Amino acid sequence: MQVTQIWRYPVKSLQGERLDESAVDAHGLVGDRRWALFDVESGHGLTARRVPELLLASARLQPDGSVAIRLPDGTETTDDTALSAWLGRDVALRSTADTQVAPRYESPIDGVDEAASEWVAWDGPLDVFHDSTRTQVSLCSEATLSEYAPVSELRRFRFNVVLDGAAGEEDALVDGQAVLGAVGLDVTKQIDRCVMVTRPQPGGIERDTSVLKRINRERASLLGIGALVRSPGTIAVGDELRPAD
Repeated sequence: MQVTQIWRYPVKSLQGERLDESAVDAHGLVGDRRWALFDVESGHGLTARRVPELLLASARLQPDGSVAIRLPDGTETTDDTALSAWLGRDVALRSTADTQVAPRYESPIDGVDEAASEWVAWDGPLDVFHDSTRTQVSLCSEATLSEYAPVSELRRFRFNVVLDGAAGEEDALVDGQAVLGAVGLDVTKQIDRCVMVTRPQPGGIERDTSVLKRINRERASLLGIGALVRSPGTIAVGDELRPAD
């Protein structure tokens, strides 16, 4: 399988940036999910599961290593007051360097009927704002994703790395070691999908609960693979993903 797309999401649940190549450190793509917005009152890390509006803003990593956020009206800011005014709640933008305890996130148990669902909370990793301690890089093939959404909507799933290859081919790497470009990976799991994949996003991606219903029914809620970084390096479009020797 070869890399066809690389995506970095500097701020959790905001839109990200498509790259031709990326450095990968011990925690994943450099700059990926290294910032998050936190609800000041609850202390929880915010995601588009709880606050769908997050997906309407975007973030990019700047040359000096800081982050820039563009709000839906075109305003660029990282000011907590401006971000709070946009979301209608007191929020604080924090980096992993600012966070001393594991962030807590929330998700509805039933992602299809979330209004009637109970919500559960869990603690994520401290060193990067992924949902799971077992995922630093997320990967999936275009063929797998296109079974559940048009090619124009592959951003719905927010993977770091999109690959060519047959549908489901990536799943065979789980519980093994792999090489991606110059990066060594421990492939730890298939990724549990949640209400996030149903959320509307810019560029004509509408709310669609049928996506999650089908993933639940046909793939036991699992889509794509998560990996930990065994050896840092670089990745680029066109690089091969293969089992380690």
